Amino acid sequence: MKALVLSGGAGTRLRPITHTSAKQLVPVANKAVLFYGLESIAAAGITEVGVIVGDTAREIQDAVGDGSAFGLNVTYIPQERPLGLAHAVLVARDWLGDDDFVMYLGDNFIVGGITGVVDAFRRTRPDAQILLTRVKDPRPYGVAELDPDGRVVGLEEKPRHPRSDLALVGVYLFTPVIHDAVREVTPSWRGELEITHALQHLIDAHADVRSTVIEGYWKDTGNVADMLEVNRTVLEGLTRRIDGEVDERSQTVGRVVVEEGARIVNSRIVGPAVVGSGTVVEDSYVGPFTSIAENCHVADSELEFSIVLRDSSIHGVGRIESSLIGRHVEVTPAPSVPSAHRLVLGDHSKVQIHT
Repeated sequence: MKALVLSGGAGTRLRPITHTSAKQLVPVANKAVLFYGLESIAAAGITEVGVIVGDTAREIQDAVGDGSAFGLNVTYIPQERPLGLAHAVLVARDWLGDDDFVMYLGDNFIVGGITGVVDAFRRTRPDAQILLTRVKDPRPYGVAELDPDGRVVGLEEKPRHPRSDLALVGVYLFTPVIHDAVREVTPSWRGELEITHALQHLIDAHADVRSTVIEGYWKDTGNVADMLEVNRTVLEGLTRRIDGEVDERSQTVGRVVVEEGARIVNSRIVGPAVVGSGTVVEDSYVGPFTSIAENCHVADSELEFSIVLRDSSIHGVGRIESSLIGRHVEVTPAPSVPSAHRLVLGDHSKVQIHT
């Protein structure tokens, strides 16, 4: 069995972060979201992995390498444009061959991994199997309709009027019959080849399409709010570890990780929180559900429920919360006179200013 990991999307909902970084590499608890998926695939006993890449191919390849760090053998498969999940299966056809495979969206996060569902698929080997979860608002997702016996009878992609609250999780398991189905798909109103349409083709042809409703935690980390929520969930599982330097004027409370090479000076860190290697926190407060990546500098500030990416500095700005701060960012106070805000913002940014 192989795995096909999709890492070619543009990440428009995470702009401006994704103007300069692949959305799959934005870190959760100081580890790229994509890495959690690769670890889940390896834990399920799959070693051959094809990674679909697009405009951010070089960055993905530099981060993942040949896959050996995860116990995997990785092959990179270019996709000229992100034209839908079914299109990804089409471009990977030669690499997939006639093997069964799991398709995993690289920006999805599933607590507990996929070992159980992969094992069940190997035992029973239906034509296709999908993972579902109940959501409050299914309109942004692919949505499944089940009959009273739990069999999949219909699928819709981002419906305006959903027929159920069962959203498709970004993990699919297929036998080679999917290749005939994706060749039958035509572009949707979004201009994409939808995997839901290919699955519906299998259902209409009376193929064996099964579903598993997962009860554990799942998130599509496509926007800032979801990234922060996933970060919170992962940090909840931290085990306290202080490998860096914490001076006698500082205090670490609860599940705090201070990586080797980090320094905490005259500061208070309240977990769950993680401070990356080479980072200095001084005269500051770092509150729960915060991850600060490597080689950052936080001084005379307060930070809570936030993610700070590597090589960034936050100096003398009071309190920051519920924020995602990118790489090589400088956050400093504005001049007190005149009373004005000075902004340098990327495309599609959202700014909230207290007046």
